[in-house]
Amino acid sequence: MIRAVALAFAQLDDPAFRRPLLWGVFGAALAMALLAWGAIEGAAWLAGGTGWLSWLAQAGGGIAALVLAWWLFLPVAAAIAAQLVEPVAAAVEHRHYPRLPPPQGASIAAQLAFGLRFGLRLLVLQLLLLPLLFVPVVGFALALLVSAHALGAGMVQQTALLRMDRAQARAAWGRLRLSGWALGLVLALMALVPLLNLLVPVVGTAASVHLLQQSTKV
Repeated sequence: MIRAVALAFAQLDDPAFRRPLLWGVFGAALAMALLAWGAIEGAAWLAGGTGWLSWLAQAGGGIAALVLAWWLFLPVAAAIAAQLVEPVAAAVEHRHYPRLPPPQGASIAAQLAFGLRFGLRLLVLQLLLLPLLFVPVVGFALALLVSAHALGAGMVQQTALLRMDRAQARAAWGRLRLSGWALGLVLALMALVPLLNLLVPVVGTAASVHLLQQSTKV
């Protein structure tokens, strides 16, 4: 897994990565801005909309929005990754695995459906795990491990669908469960660091390609 992540970072200067990175930045910024706006306006509405109480509510809503944006970046990254998986994977395969035949995996509809389910499930999971953040150390660590497993599973299978059907992608995740979980943990930790979190979709997809290809050589 370490080698897969290192190779992914080493390819960040690839011109093929620039467009996905820009779209990732744009998508993340838009999602976080909408979340912040909704939290602030919702807090102001609940407080009555005018006066000092409204101002305090908006300030509290802004703080809450920052916490939510920080914790909910994973499903945002997952949704972005689902849209960027093909060009990023193609760039990785072109550089590192040029002898691979053209990809013939699941249908576009199946890939889109999986990406949608992946993002929604991760969003629900992150919301359910949110109360654990208020349990010092243990709660946060547990929440991080659970979300890392879900993120790793989704990233690996989403990437695998480019060259496999749904059943084969599930089987690939079964073989890579431990290393995929470790990848998910690295990505989950990256998602907690501002600016570094913007690399999660690209690095996660690229590293997943390497994990899948390395597993076929074993």
